[in-house]
Amino acid sequence: MKMRILPVSLLVRSFSWTLYAVLAATPVHAGSIERLHAFIEQTRSAKADFTQEVTDSNGSVQQQASGTVQFQRPGKFRWLYDKPYEQVIVGDGEKLWIYDKDLNQVTRRNLDKALGSSPAALLAGADDVDKYFSLNAVGVKNKLDWLEVKPYNEDSLFEKVRMGFRGNMLEIMELFDHFGQRTKIKFSNLKRNPSSSPEIYTFTVPEGADVVTE
Repeated sequence: MKMRILPVSLLVRSFSWTLYAVLAATPVHAGSIERLHAFIEQTRSAKADFTQEVTDSNGSVQQQASGTVQFQRPGKFRWLYDKPYEQVIVGDGEKLWIYDKDLNQVTRRNLDKALGSSPAALLAGADDVDKYFSLNAVGVKNKLDWLEVKPYNEDSLFEKVRMGFRGNMLEIMELFDHFGQRTKIKFSNLKRNPSSSPEIYTFTVPEGADVVTE
């Protein structure tokens, strides 16, 4: 049986989610909080490759995955997982769609409820990030300038998110849930504000797939 540790469970619902390695176009000396605000203000869309690693509370690796991600603010994004199994996650601005190819099953959710104070809101949500999160610059470690983000909503399914900037790039996101599980996402081959077709943020239910609404 394959372990289904979905990005959506930490970046969108408990998190889903969360794309970055995004060039923030801020001064080199700017701190991590300023970098995040500049990213939100100046980066309306982006796409990148990513690798993801999930570890448990003991630090043991539970899952490794990779794929590509693209987003357009506000509320549109597309996560494609190609390893270890194929999965598609699409936010079309109104609904969140999660398609598991092996199970031939689609999960549909209301996007407003799915985003909320989740890490996905840091990437593809509206501009009012300070409304949902506290931001704390926690210094430099391993040559990365780190920002710690915590949701004000006590019912959030994740505890905190850490973002590591290298220069003007946000290179790593680490998502921590309340059970000690950590999801680490590293981004590469970033393209900032690329031209793209609106169709990539439209999801069509595959023929014969079961649809579950939550």
